Amino acid sequence: MNIPHKHTIHQSQSHFGWNNANKPVVRIAPGESVEFNPLDSSGGQLKSTSTVADIATLDFGKINPVAGPVYIEGAEPGDAIKVTLLSFAPSGWGWTAIIPGFGLLADQFKEPALHVWKYDAQALTPAMYGPGGKVPLKPFCGTIGLAPAEAGTHSIVPPRRVGGNMDIRDMAAGTVLYLPVEVKGGLFSVGDTHATQGDGEVCGTAIESPCSLAAKFELVRDANLKFPRFTTPGPVSRHLDAKGYEVTTGIGPDLWEGTRAAVMGMIDLLSSHHKMSAAEAYMLCSVCGDLRISEVVDQPNWVVSFYFPRAVFE
Repeated sequence: MNIPHKHTIHQSQSHFGWNNANKPVVRIAPGESVEFNPLDSSGGQLKSTSTVADIATLDFGKINPVAGPVYIEGAEPGDAIKVTLLSFAPSGWGWTAIIPGFGLLADQFKEPALHVWKYDAQALTPAMYGPGGKVPLKPFCGTIGLAPAEAGTHSIVPPRRVGGNMDIRDMAAGTVLYLPVEVKGGLFSVGDTHATQGDGEVCGTAIESPCSLAAKFELVRDANLKFPRFTTPGPVSRHLDAKGYEVTTGIGPDLWEGTRAAVMGMIDLLSSHHKMSAAEAYMLCSVCGDLRISEVVDQPNWVVSFYFPRAVFE
């Protein structure tokens, strides 16, 4: 990292489930910052040399590790932890996969697939994808949150009231996140770093990429937040707007089915226009396309749109 921080958490200081009984790795005072060095979402099982055969050998007990936890002195239930994401230092490589049984279209894509990415970790120029594709990058953390009040170990896969695996692409440098505290000290952890992702992460993976990151922690007394909220430092999508979008839609009384229809429409469009396989198009949609709920008031049918940035191929 470019800025020295008083505290550092290493890859080995990770855990695989939310549990308020986890022993803190560090204790900090409000106002202090921490450097985190989490593993990627495969827990180090996939590497830059991996092939699609390695998907079949994944140990799902080691998926989505998070670095931490951090105990923030003075934090009590009812407070909020204010987390300022200071910086990201990406590694220069990552992976996107179709994992059988996982993702929005798991019933349509039953075979594993893997794409290993290489990118410039300093310049963060768009990463190449197939013949002519260039995907803009925006490093962020997919999993970021606090320990829940409920006792026991809880899976990191689903997000929850105290944050967790939210996969919000705007958890990037400069964003300020507020997390509701449910246990003394908060017990903050972070991981699942990405080089970029589209809104929805439709195939279940983004550009999963090891990244170091730094964050500053402050305490907001008696915030009584019901759910996390955050503030971005500026525009969140303009870096993909220059060339416009191709947009497909799904319309009907079920938002889930509408979402599936919108994404399947874009997969068909990309496959036919850019001579790629459906699996390649599905993974590309996951890393740079955005799902939007366009209309939910004209019942009984709702509209879901899928926006794919034309800049990727122009």
